[in-house]
Amino acid sequence: QVQLVESGGGSVHPGGSLRLSCVGSGSLFQFYGMGWYRQVPGKQRELVATIDTTVNTNYADSVKGRFAISRDNEKKTVYLHMNNLKPEDTAVYYCVRGGWGQFNEPLYWGQGTQVTVSS
Repeated sequence: QVQLVESGGGSVHPGGSLRLSCVGSGSLFQFYGMGWYRQVPGKQRELVATIDTTVNTNYADSVKGRFAISRDNEKKTVYLHMNNLKPEDTAVYYCVRGGWGQFNEPLYWGQGTQVTVSS
């Protein structure tokens, strides 16, 4: 079925940067909206960023100006560039595939990758 594999998580000091990668599968990858969610134990899941098939992007207010989502359809990969990281960015980050054209709802989930921001 659909495979989404995240990588690039790790530990970083406040103000640092990380780049998350998500490798998808299937010949129709280029036609799906993609997104990133994050989850902190005991906290509500948050939609971080989305990108559609025309590379229009949307961001949560909490990360706007610091994070950037992008995609490389030839590599079937979506990225999340995270800059000026803060302790409150600590979470498990999930790559998610949406529907045709746009990211309207999460349909398929990756396994997640841990991001930890601490002094």
